[in-house]
Amino acid sequence: MKAAVVQIRGDKGLEGNLAACAHWLQRASEAGAMLVVLPENFAYYGCRDLPRAAADESTPAGPVRQFLASQARSNGVWLLGGTIPVADSLDEKPHAASLLLSPQGEEVARYNKIHLFDVDVAETGKSYRESDDYRHGSDVVVAPTPLGNLGLSVCYDLRFPELYRALTARGAEILAVPSAFTAATGRAHWELLLRARAVENLCYVIAANLADRDHPRKPTWGGSAIIDPWGRVLAALEDEEGFAVADMDLGEQAVLRRNMPVLEHRRIL
Repeated sequence: MKAAVVQIRGDKGLEGNLAACAHWLQRASEAGAMLVVLPENFAYYGCRDLPRAAADESTPAGPVRQFLASQARSNGVWLLGGTIPVADSLDEKPHAASLLLSPQGEEVARYNKIHLFDVDVAETGKSYRESDDYRHGSDVVVAPTPLGNLGLSVCYDLRFPELYRALTARGAEILAVPSAFTAATGRAHWELLLRARAVENLCYVIAANLADRDHPRKPTWGGSAIIDPWGRVLAALEDEEGFAVADMDLGEQAVLRRNMPVLEHRRIL
């Protein structure tokens, strides 16, 4: 089974970002991908009126939610829509919601980002306060699909291994990590953390990132990748827009888990 990551810059505004995603989604589908992951904030990156966008996306009739449904149907893929802001209540901040759509265009799972990026990056002197705009999610989400059990996470979640252990304990075979990882932290830790989450959980990891390492204000790392349960990078991008595709073999994964049953050998639960 082939999976793909799509990588864009995210600097084209809503219509331009969606057009870029549509282009690379079609290319990934033509390459045989059955599961495609988009980056975090693929549509509204840099949006100046987040509450309005979140209100627009409060139901499945929202513009980006309709785009995702249409793209899943037209390309015949399972599509994980990175994140979009979704207002469940106009009185509260929105969630950063990651939506999984079936090839029929149905929303079959939703994950609200749990860990929010409230960080001062010493290397660049930049400060990030994601909780100013979003509220924390709380639910651990594993979505059963015909392609395998998909554990959902987003970006900063990657630094919290207990989440991925919880996903694996709930049956995850594939871990999705749509992201907008900064260039400074991505250079130091992105691939390292992705490979660690793959190895310690014996899972495939599919990580789609925004890419713009030279942006003057908000540089993002790129490096979107698909990694196997042994920690091998099967396919990856650097800083360019595009897609990467790789085969995932859950039968091979099952053999590896039997031969090296680290998940059964845990002494601290």
